[in-house]
Amino acid sequence: MPDAAVLNTPVARTSKRSLAPWYLSGPALVVYVSLLLVPLALTAMLSFNAFDGTKGILPTHTLHNYIEIFSDGYYHEIFLRTGGLALAVTVLCVVFGVPETIILARMKSPWRGLFLVVILGPLLISVVVRTLGWSILLGNKGLINEMLLAIGAIDSPIRMVFTMTGVVIALTHVLIPFMVIAVWATLQKLDPQVENAGLSLGASPATVFRRVILPQILPGVLSGSIIVFALAASAFATPALLGGRRLKVVATAAYDEFLSTLNWPLGAAIAVILLIANVVIIIGCNRLVERRFKQVFDSGAQDA
Repeated sequence: MPDAAVLNTPVARTSKRSLAPWYLSGPALVVYVSLLLVPLALTAMLSFNAFDGTKGILPTHTLHNYIEIFSDGYYHEIFLRTGGLALAVTVLCVVFGVPETIILARMKSPWRGLFLVVILGPLLISVVVRTLGWSILLGNKGLINEMLLAIGAIDSPIRMVFTMTGVVIALTHVLIPFMVIAVWATLQKLDPQVENAGLSLGASPATVFRRVILPQILPGVLSGSIIVFALAASAFATPALLGGRRLKVVATAAYDEFLSTLNWPLGAAIAVILLIANVVIIIGCNRLVERRFKQVFDSGAQDA
């Protein structure tokens, strides 16, 4: 057995301290690898399998699934629709979520806590339930159309169910709490004295917001945008219930391949491409925005 004095040497103690983070993060790392990385790796491997309508999944490997997706205009339309949907939802969440969070942060107790619960309360309700509620509100005989007809704003009901407009509205409602949470966390670090100093030096409220507040909450806005974009691009329940069978997105297309046609390799290829596209777009936008704002801030600092 090793001597106790050897185990208590500075080198041994340093070695133990260097391994301590690995010991502490080990269980979480095991869960992450087993529940996320391994299924993703198996899905990627499945996407290269061949498929036959009568024999099912074949043991041979091919690039046919990816070639079919990249060469078929049907899938091009689905991916473009999904990207447009995710972008529209992200923009709306930024437009409504950022001012909403700023107003919320400036409220006094107990109103701030009350409205924070109202905004984040929908997260406690299933996405399916919220989507069904929106289908009732947006229907031809729903509350929104009935109100517009009652005040004479429209002559006939507006079709919003099974349209992109309805899906965007419902997804914005579903995902805007994530934007609020991200911006709220950043606003808690904002020193109000800095804003007051800008106002006392003669800057207008718009200038203070653009030069003082926005740069400080930008990381939260960017984090919230990334979360919202990724969740909107991979959303399934809301597009399936409000979009119907015709308005397909990538998630519903993969679902149909897995459970309707039973072409698991093609469905896996669709899922892999969606994952890669999400990662590439998010990283690219992150780098572009960071570089752009760094140039703006550097030029502003030089002018000052």
